[in-house]
Amino acid sequence: MNTYEGLFIFPEVLDEEGLDQAIARVKEELEKLGGSIESAARMGKKTFARQLQKQRAGLYVNIMFKLDGSQIDAFKARLKLSTNVFRHQFVEASGMEAAQEA
Repeated sequence: MNTYEGLFIFPEVLDEEGLDQAIARVKEELEKLGGSIESAARMGKKTFARQLQKQRAGLYVNIMFKLDGSQIDAFKARLKLSTNVFRHQFVEASGMEAAQEA
């Protein structure tokens, strides 16, 4: 299992309860693939530099999770189909630590 840091952007129209449900849905999809969430930190609403798909801002959430590296593409596909994640980006956390040490 690899540890990843994921930046997730959710639509700005979600209220607090809707964001909770969206994060729970991401966790559910992750668990279906044998992964687990270690931590989730809400970063708040941020305005985009330019309008994307008629949206001007999004709700940013940073999630640390563990998942087998071979399942990361399947996780990305599940996010597109079954969640309301607007954008996502993953970085392997062990790679970040090595870069910071250098």
